[in-house]
Amino acid sequence: MVDDVKGKNIKAGENRASKIPQKAFDKEAWKPKTSIGKKVKDNEIKDIDEILNNGLNILEAQIVDALIPNLEKDLLLIGQSKGKFGGGQRRVFKQTQKKTREGNKPKFASFAIVGDKDGHIGLGYGKSKETVPGREKATRNAKLNIIKIRRGCGSWQCGCKEPHTIPFAVNGKCGSVKIKLMPAPKGTGLCVEPECQKILNLAGIKDVWSKTFGQTKTKINLVKACFNALKESITTKIQHKYIEQLGIVEGNLTKEDETKESSEEVTDEKSPLPEPQKDEIIVKENEWKNG
Repeated sequence: MVDDVKGKNIKAGENRASKIPQKAFDKEAWKPKTSIGKKVKDNEIKDIDEILNNGLNILEAQIVDALIPNLEKDLLLIGQSKGKFGGGQRRVFKQTQKKTREGNKPKFASFAIVGDKDGHIGLGYGKSKETVPGREKATRNAKLNIIKIRRGCGSWQCGCKEPHTIPFAVNGKCGSVKIKLMPAPKGTGLCVEPECQKILNLAGIKDVWSKTFGQTKTKINLVKACFNALKESITTKIQHKYIEQLGIVEGNLTKEDETKESSEEVTDEKSPLPEPQKDEIIVKENEWKNG
């Protein structure tokens, strides 16, 4: 019974450490300092894709909180606790020490990820003398580094045209670590390292195959390589005929569907316009003949 209780306590402690507590964002109390932040508060910018498409820099983390209310946050296990024979369990903080005359000065580094599970993902690194400031710094940097990715159905075994995987194979590199993400059919799941699974899950990718090369036990480089691979999905140029063929979606899926429906409604409204114009011309011709 004692072992079971200890096991439960360890698991509960891991869950508390890896998940960041959610706080409601108060938009009215926010006082923006940048021009983009002021436009967001005045509802001039209502979609984060407007900022990302124009290549503008996000300098305030509150901009992301205001534009993506359903943003989820998580911490990656990049550190390792002290223990015999190579160390203990994985943990979210990587501890380093500096030797001085006064003694050891420890610092704690952490990696945070943010995403809406719908085509947006951000990765941030933070380091501080204490754990909580380091975690907050990492979360803030993750919001500032948010990007949008492409999703689709690039697997020849599936062909469903739904954005459940990536549309084509992408590569990422950091240090000696190389990672290759490949499209997979529906139901495959995320066949990749557990920390990369967290990144892909928050990005909205459900199925993927992967290959890794190099010193993948260096988790920091592996996480950065995975993020760079997702960046490649949006920077790669695609021919227009493959967008519909592979069901490629950039960023948020629901907003793109709304824009398509609105464009269809506009075309339907514009189609009957030429008929009354013809009637007016005929009436004017008859008046001219009679006159």
